[in-house]
Amino acid sequence: MLAEALEHLVRGIVDSPDDVRVSTKSNRRGETLEVRVHQEDLGRVIGRQGRTARALRTVISALADGEPVRVDVVDTDRRR
Repeated sequence: MLAEALEHLVRGIVDSPDDVRVSTKSNRRGETLEVRVHQEDLGRVIGRQGRTARALRTVISALADGEPVRVDVVDTDRRR
């Protein structure tokens, strides 16, 4: 449910909603939701000084009912 809610929120922000992908990974610290968007929409999802990303994390944390959840915005263009 959290992944669908996050995907819905992000699709409303970006210019390329068809490129939005949210994947779920579970680990011992809880659930991690990874958000992937079109490269040109990355700044829009992060926002000025990270305000939009912080707001998305706040909403998802409220929906999680106290369960540990982490939201990561993944930069698909950056290579490690």
